[in-house]
Amino acid sequence: MDTPPLAPGLYIVATPIGNLGDITARAADILARCDVIACEDTRVTGKLLNHLGIRKAMRRYDDHASADVRERLLGEMAEKSVVLVSDAGTPLISDPGYRLVREARELGLAVTSLPGPSAMIVGLTLAGLPTDRFMFAGFLPSKDKARGDVLAELAAIPATLVFYETGPRLVASLTAMEQHLPGRELAVARELTKLHEECRSGTPEELIAHYSAHPPKGEIVLLAGPPPAPAAPAADDVDTLLRAALEHLSPSQAAGQVAKAHGLDRKALYARAMALKEAP
Repeated sequence: MDTPPLAPGLYIVATPIGNLGDITARAADILARCDVIACEDTRVTGKLLNHLGIRKAMRRYDDHASADVRERLLGEMAEKSVVLVSDAGTPLISDPGYRLVREARELGLAVTSLPGPSAMIVGLTLAGLPTDRFMFAGFLPSKDKARGDVLAELAAIPATLVFYETGPRLVASLTAMEQHLPGRELAVARELTKLHEECRSGTPEELIAHYSAHPPKGEIVLLAGPPPAPAAPAADDVDTLLRAALEHLSPSQAAGQVAKAHGLDRKALYARAMALKEAP
């Protein structure tokens, strides 16, 4: 039985990042039924379509696409189903596409996004670093100063940091992390979903030594765990902090302020604050 045509609009379709078996049934169905596929590289997308036994009209759409190319695609969406894919993974995640999506929405065109593979998420789930809070920061700059500036800006964020990186630049980025993200556990995830998949974690020094001796190839997910917890202040220092806070706060408020700033037990601090308040 013939499948019904897709409704006009934009369909954002995630594609495999290495293992072609990761294509979802829904993604394959949409690719088979759409009118046009907008892709970064027709050769790369062509390999996936050949694997699926699909032949479709393709339009190149990448970082260098002009406004005219985008306008033509938007025009097609009014009457046709247009699929947006990247070379691998989920479109728009460090890939071109957000302008196309934004303008399609502004024009009132239907936009549908299909969940699927993402190197960022695969790397994050493999690394064994905290995942309750994380920040994806794309590719680090290639220049040393700019790379250091970005890491210094992100250093205080209390979350796991996730970057994309390339093999030739990995050691330079690890070296910058050693300087700007001291004390953090790092992880390098590479060849994701492929035969030689690897996820290696350790200190910056350990990873620099390994990848200096074994230069990696391909694209990489580079992760840095959250900042280490600050060392608890000594008892004398705690008293100093509480006395300073008690000059303008109640014992309860002073205990709360010091507890929040230093990760200490509020009840114990309150008891100590009361003792200091009542001391002659």
